[in-house]
Amino acid sequence: MSKPETTSETIRMSLPSRLDLLNVLDRVAVSLCERLEFDEDAMSQVTLSLIEAGTNAIQHAHKLDPTKLFDVNFTLHPDALEISVADHGGGFQPEEVNGDVGSPEHLLDVRGRGIYIMRACMDTVDFSFSGTGTVCRMVKRRPTAAATG
Repeated sequence: MSKPETTSETIRMSLPSRLDLLNVLDRVAVSLCERLEFDEDAMSQVTLSLIEAGTNAIQHAHKLDPTKLFDVNFTLHPDALEISVADHGGGFQPEEVNGDVGSPEHLLDVRGRGIYIMRACMDTVDFSFSGTGTVCRMVKRRPTAAATG
């Protein structure tokens, strides 16, 4: 039996703002979830949240401009997967996206439900804003870590 990992490892990617490249993120996320031994439900929650965050960067921050890159960092911790999606857009106010983004009444809206979905699927979702863009940081604990912690 192998010794459990005690250090973190980060994988960095920069992608053009093209919706067809979200499939690349999905495949990387699936591979990393398998490495961390996430079950199918946790894996689906991670990939759905990542696709939502990537879509937000591409559509809202970069207005589908393929010349603008967005950055994704996957950090594998012994007990969790941390994903950061950074764009170079103007930012936004989370409370202004369909009012209270933590509420389910907007779940069936055509647009604006991504933040709610991310928060429902991940253990932690937060946003930081600067003059150069937005970073969406999401964390999913490993199933064994979530059950014992």
